[in-house]
Amino acid sequence: MMAAAVPARTGQSGLELGCGVGVASLALGLRVPGLDLAALEIQPALARLARENAARNGVTLDVVEGDVARMPAALRARRFDHVLLNPPWFERNASVPAADPSRETGLGEGAPLDVWLTQAAKRLAPRGVLTLIHRAERVPDILRALPATVGALELLPLLPRAGREARLVLLRGRAGGRAPFRLHAGLVLHEGAQHPGDREHYTPAVHAVLREGAALDFPA
Repeated sequence: MMAAAVPARTGQSGLELGCGVGVASLALGLRVPGLDLAALEIQPALARLARENAARNGVTLDVVEGDVARMPAALRARRFDHVLLNPPWFERNASVPAADPSRETGLGEGAPLDVWLTQAAKRLAPRGVLTLIHRAERVPDILRALPATVGALELLPLLPRAGREARLVLLRGRAGGRAPFRLHAGLVLHEGAQHPGDREHYTPAVHAVLREGAALDFPA
């Protein structure tokens, strides 16, 4: 969903912060051919898998190992048309760590949220677009931590079903953007009032993204 929300065009550049095994970067690269893609990952084993996945899927992806709090020089010197990120969701002073160390690194905040957002903003080229996905409950934290250099913010809540509260949100902003903040109507992910059994039941728009590689356009 995050990759689908990135409004990239062929010939542009993109950077994913905290790429894991490369899923979002690969989804973006397959949807929009001809992108100059790079990614940062702190866990060497996951970085290695991201490189292997990119090679197997025919996507050119420069995966750099390093910590977002200490940005590697290879990325610090660059600016990108698009930066995408799915920062760790949980503050560990108010939640229980995952038992698996690798999973805990991906879910628990090592570097604070403001570090992720500051580094993302610094990597944006003029008029570059930042796209992130996060838990709905963290929206106030995101808005407080996001540097003032990123504006024209658009927030799209992702609703599990019609009438349900959003659990996740997509946020986009533009370097130097001055347009007013926009809160879009929520995007419903699943059809029906409840899970109908062991089968997919995405709404048509979400099915197009997840199964057909379509772009996710924010509502006009």
